[in-house]
Amino acid sequence: MTIVQVDHVTFGYGVDLLFEDVCFTLAAGERLALVAPNGQGKSSLMRIIAGELQPDEGRVLMPRSMRVGYLHQSHEPDPSGTVMEVLMKPFSAAREARHALTEAEHGAATGLPADLDRLAHAQEHYQRIGADGVEREVSTIATRVGFSDADLERSVASLSGGERGRLQLAAVLAAKPDLLLLDEPTNHLDIESTEWLEAFLRGFPGAVVVVSHDRAFLDATCPRTAELGLFRFRLYEAPYSTYLTLREEDLARERRELELQRAEIAKTEDFIRRNLAGQGTNQAKSRRKMLDKLVRIERPEDIWADAKKLGMRFAPGRRSGEIVIEAKGLGAARGGRRLFQGIDLQVRRLERLAIVGPNGSGKSTLLKRLAGLGEPGDEGEVRLGTNLDMGYFDQHLESLDPRRSCVEQIRAVRPDMVVDAARQYLSRFRFFGDDAFRAVGSLSGGERTRLALARLLLVPRNLLLLDEPTNHLDIPASEILEEALANFDGTVVVVSHDRRFLDRVATRVFHLDDGVVTLYPGTYSEFVARNRRPKVEPVVAAAAPAAAPVGKESHEERRKRSREEERKKKRVTDLERMIAESEATLTTLRAELTEGYGNDWAKLAKRAEEERVLAAKVDTWTEEWMKLSEEFA
Repeated sequence: MTIVQVDHVTFGYGVDLLFEDVCFTLAAGERLALVAPNGQGKSSLMRIIAGELQPDEGRVLMPRSMRVGYLHQSHEPDPSGTVMEVLMKPFSAAREARHALTEAEHGAATGLPADLDRLAHAQEHYQRIGADGVEREVSTIATRVGFSDADLERSVASLSGGERGRLQLAAVLAAKPDLLLLDEPTNHLDIESTEWLEAFLRGFPGAVVVVSHDRAFLDATCPRTAELGLFRFRLYEAPYSTYLTLREEDLARERRELELQRAEIAKTEDFIRRNLAGQGTNQAKSRRKMLDKLVRIERPEDIWADAKKLGMRFAPGRRSGEIVIEAKGLGAARGGRRLFQGIDLQVRRLERLAIVGPNGSGKSTLLKRLAGLGEPGDEGEVRLGTNLDMGYFDQHLESLDPRRSCVEQIRAVRPDMVVDAARQYLSRFRFFGDDAFRAVGSLSGGERTRLALARLLLVPRNLLLLDEPTNHLDIPASEILEEALANFDGTVVVVSHDRRFLDRVATRVFHLDDGVVTLYPGTYSEFVARNRRPKVEPVVAAAAPAAAPVGKESHEERRKRSREEERKKKRVTDLERMIAESEATLTTLRAELTEGYGNDWAKLAKRAEEERVLAAKVDTWTEEWMKLSEEFA
C-alpha cells in the first residue's frame, strides 16, 4: 500500500534551483536512502515531504490520517520539561493516567478509605489503558539510544547538545509514526546504539526515508537508494554500496550514448554541407529536418564530481622517534563521575589506533589527555616521544573563532601566507570566491569541519589526534579523508563512530567501556568479530598447563588444583553450549524483528528487549569463555 507519493516536485531559492521533477512513491515497510553532496537539497526535500516547505512545482500526496515523524537537525526539544515528559508528549492518555496515579499515591498517605479507593481506581485505570506498557516501550527506546534510567528524570535544559540530539531521535521513534524522515540520525549515537537503530528500522512497519553520511548504516537499513541531482533524480533498487557500482555503469553508458549521438550529428551535418547545393539537395533538407527534430542527449550529471575534488593531502613531516606516546596511570572524572583510571598505553610510530566505546565512556577525554589538554585533578602522566609535530582535531571545533573569516583562520596558523594564497588554498576545500571571506559563525557544520581540516593540513605533522573527524562531512569528503590518512606517513590516534572510516584507517583498537580497557590488534571489523562472534572450539583437547615441580606442592594442593582445572574445563564446555544455543535464538529473534509485526508495537518492543537482554548475556558469556580459553591455550 502506497502511503506517500512525491509527484514532480521542483524547489529552489530564488534563481538558485536545488532540484527539479522529483518523483517517487513509498509503501509501508519500504526504506529509502536519499543521497547527494552537502548543499544539494536533501534536507529541503525532507522538509517538503514533512509539510514544512511548499514546493515551487509539484505536490506530495499522503493520507490525511498519516502520522509523520521527522528528525530535523535543527529541531530542539522543549527545555522546560524532563526527558520522560518529552518522550511521553504524544501519549496524552497515558501521561494523564500517570499524573492521576502519582497524585493518588501522595493522597493515599493519609490512610483514609476514600483516598485508598481513589488510589485503587487510579491504579486500575492506569493498567487498563496500558499506560505501563507505553512507559516501558518509551523507556526501552530511550535506553537503547544511550539514556540511563536516572537520565529520564533529568531536565532537558541540563542536557548536552549530543544528548538533546539523542532525545529528539528517541521522541520521534517512540511516537510510532507511519512515515519516518530521519536526517542524520546517527550523528550523536555510539556504535552500539547505531546497530540497535539499524535493527529497529529493519523491523519498522511504516515507511522510512534516511539522509546519512554513515555508509555502513545506509547499507544496513535501506534496500533502495535515491540520488538527488540538480536536473535528474535517479532511483535504484539497491543499497548504497551497490548503488555506487550501478550509477557508474549508468554514467558510462550515458556518456557512450552521448558520444555516439554527437558523432552521428557531426556526420549528418557534414553530409548536409556537402549536398545542400548539389544533386543531394532534397536528401540534405530531409536530414536537416531530422536534426531539427532530434532530441539531444544532455551530458550526464555526475553530482559527486565537484565533491570529489576536495584537495586533502597531509604534508610530509619529519621522522619521529619509535615511541610516540607513553601514558602511565591515566585517570579522569567529569561531572562527579569516574570515567577511567589506571590506564597504561604505548603508541608506536606509524600505528593507527582507534579509540572506541559507548557514549560517556571517556573516549574524547582520553584523547585530550594524550594531547596534553587535561584538567586539574586528572591522574597519571603522558610522555611524548622525540621529534613530534602533533596536530589535534577537536570534534566541537573550539579552535575556530566564529567572528573571524575563513581567510583569517588560515592566516592565524600561517601568518606568512598572503590573502590571495590563503584564498587559493581554501579553494582546495571547496571554499570558492567570496566564501573565503565568510565569518566562521555563518558556516554549516560540514563547512566548519572542512575549515578545521584545512588548518590541520597547513603545516607538516607526524602525529594526528582526531576526535570524530567525519562528523558533518558528506560521504565523498569522508572517503577523501580516509585516503589522505591511508597515505599519511605518521601516527594516528582517532575517536570515531563511523565504522567504514575506522575499518579503513585503524590497525589497532582500544576499547573503553565503564572504566574497563581492552586493546585489540587488527582492524575494527576484526575487533567486532573477535569481541562478539568468537570461534568456539573445544578446549578439552588443548595442552594442559605445565605441572608444578615435584615436591613443591602437597598432595592436597595438587588435588585441589586438578579439581579447579576440571571445573573450568566443564565451565568452558557449558559456555560453548550456551553461546551456540543463544546465537541460534538470536538469529530467530533478529529475523522476526526484520520481518516486523505490523502495527503490534508492544510485541515489537517485547521482542527487541528480549534480543537486547540475550545479546548482553552472550557478550558476557563470550568474555568469560575467552578468558578461560586463554588459560588453556
